[in-house]
Amino acid sequence: MAIVTSRSHSQCFEAESSAAILRGLHYLYSVALDADAFAEYGSDLLWCFYFLSTRSKDRDLASLARTMGRERATQWRLKNADLACPCDSSCVFDFLYGDSAATAFGIVDRSLTKKIRAAAKQFSVIDYIGFDPKIESPPADLPDQCDCGLWNKRKTLKCISCGKDLQAMTRYAAWCDALIIAYWGEKYLAIEDARYAAVLKWLPSMRSYYPNEKPDDDDFYDLVYAITHVVYTLNDYNKFLLSPKWLPVEFEFLTNNFTNAVTLEDPEMVGEFLDTLKSFGLGNEHPLIEQGIEYLLSVQNDDGSWGAPNSKDLYLRYHPTWTAIDGLRDYAWKRKRLSHAGLFPLLLG
Repeated sequence: MAIVTSRSHSQCFEAESSAAILRGLHYLYSVALDADAFAEYGSDLLWCFYFLSTRSKDRDLASLARTMGRERATQWRLKNADLACPCDSSCVFDFLYGDSAATAFGIVDRSLTKKIRAAAKQFSVIDYIGFDPKIESPPADLPDQCDCGLWNKRKTLKCISCGKDLQAMTRYAAWCDALIIAYWGEKYLAIEDARYAAVLKWLPSMRSYYPNEKPDDDDFYDLVYAITHVVYTLNDYNKFLLSPKWLPVEFEFLTNNFTNAVTLEDPEMVGEFLDTLKSFGLGNEHPLIEQGIEYLLSVQNDDGSWGAPNSKDLYLRYHPTWTAIDGLRDYAWKRKRLSHAGLFPLLLG
């Protein structure tokens, strides 16, 4: 009798997760259909749909995400037929991001791709990530993005556009951005000196992960997202399984600090904890995974999103929804391997 009850509970749990994921996906599509939102975040949303369409065990979910993604990729091509702002490295990178996503969906524009790659050569590694990873570790003097949207150069204290005081990024935030840019840049741009290995090589020196006593501070947030993006860039964004033995320090941090994310009531962070832990082989029956899924199911908004429903920053609405879906869904994992197989020695350094 107990076995039947447990099985019934498990089936209900799975059904509830599937319904929540579907509601979240429709919310993301509604955001992508908004012209202003798509103009600002379209490239990111395309990759969201692509990963859902290619990394999901649920074939119906994958099929629906692919239909949504191909339709939006077609629209992205119509709105981005030419490179609008090649004088800005961040703009060029965003075009790269959207162009590569549309191409992944089979919506190809070789002329635009060629223009993006040509424009990318105008900029150095410092233009893209703020420092040269070949000669120094992630620094603590890179200014964070200004409220006006501008990225200022290193050691700038006031925004050169609006004059506002700037806050410095933590070393982990700088490293997280560098991992992302080097990963995608190496795939599609071959940015000189911005090789992924050059950024990842600082992993041993960045591993002074601390048992956090104040999990609500900025350092903790930046540390978590740096670690999750070490995992994402090494598992090809949830394509491959990883062994905990390959990243023992990171796996230990994630398991030891998971409850902090739940305590913070941060669905975005909980989602990233869940899918990274799943990539290490933890299944839905694992106590941490169960705890995270139950939390996410309990805090979904009425419109299907996760995050602060009244936030004026749309990123704080759609991105927590994306990560929550990733935390809830089951993956069509490929074999156990690294996206960059030659980097094993760096992981154990």
